[in-house]
Amino acid sequence: MHRKYIFILAVAAGFALLACSPANERAQWLQTAQTLAEDPMNPMADFIKRQLAQGKTPNRLINEKSPYLLQHAFNPVDWYPWGEEAFERARKENKPIFLSVGYSTCHWCHVMEHESFENPDIAAIMNQYFINIKVDREERPDVDQVYMAAVQALTGSGGWPMSVFLTPDRKPFFGGTYFPPESRYGRVGFRDLLLRIHEVWDKERDKVLSTAQQLTDALQQSLSATPPDTAALHAQVLDRVYEEYHRGYDAEYGGFFNAPKFPRPSDLNFLFHYYHRTGQDDAREMALFTLQQMASRAACMITSEAAFIAIRWIATGACHILKKCCTTRRSSSTATSMPTSSPASRFTPASREKRSAMCCAT
Repeated sequence: MHRKYIFILAVAAGFALLACSPANERAQWLQTAQTLAEDPMNPMADFIKRQLAQGKTPNRLINEKSPYLLQHAFNPVDWYPWGEEAFERARKENKPIFLSVGYSTCHWCHVMEHESFENPDIAAIMNQYFINIKVDREERPDVDQVYMAAVQALTGSGGWPMSVFLTPDRKPFFGGTYFPPESRYGRVGFRDLLLRIHEVWDKERDKVLSTAQQLTDALQQSLSATPPDTAALHAQVLDRVYEEYHRGYDAEYGGFFNAPKFPRPSDLNFLFHYYHRTGQDDAREMALFTLQQMASRAACMITSEAAFIAIRWIATGACHILKKCCTTRRSSSTATSMPTSSPASRFTPASREKRSAMCCAT
């Protein structure tokens, strides 16, 4: 009986190892991609279908929900999302982490993807020497904030794509933004940078760890500084932010301030939540009209597939936010008066219908 139990446990362990094998993982990713490609409600379905038709195989980012991460799901890079699985492998293999942060409508993010992350030779170097993590800054603004502070401390500037090299315990030691694939015009190329970082990590690791610790200590001191007490000003700050959006609102075409108007979920999220907090109908109307204009004019104004995907993603999220706001919104008796910085007539139903008809006609 004892031997029988041992045999059963051995068989179970064998099946468990088989289920976790890289080949089985890849088969699961492919099955997920095929399912997503056939889902008519999935805004990424056409993109995924085209990648599969070209014979490309998905990586583990195919399991993510972010459109930006899904756009990288067919790179030859062995990407991980931000999470313990990547950190554990980095510690186990004692490899540095390459962290890439961007967002769907970032032009240079897509340039670097095409030039470097889709390049099989560069991807092979990344996979051999690094644990590679891809982050959508609009999905994880907390991660973006911390490591952007590190990049700014290291270089004096920042931006996206953000490219940061970390120790296995997530301490940054080198960073930058966009890197061309090859060294040129006095600027280091991404291929050469990867090889140089690997060489330094391999031969001068103590220096790297010391630099990472010093930078981490400085960042922790900066980020943990006690901010002034602004609780009493909280409502006033929100009102001032709303008035700034209201001042820059484009009542004819939607959006805010001057072109180019990149779609930013944070703008619309703020307006929906401000509406929920104050009952200010114009906050909701500005956000909804912007989304309507983005959708109605997408065919003639949007040439970037990434931007169009971002629009659909934002619109879907906005619907969920709006449903929540509408079901829990305060009574209309608490609504505040509209700021006098611009005329209320900009938001009349008649003017909105006229503008929508003009957009559809174009």
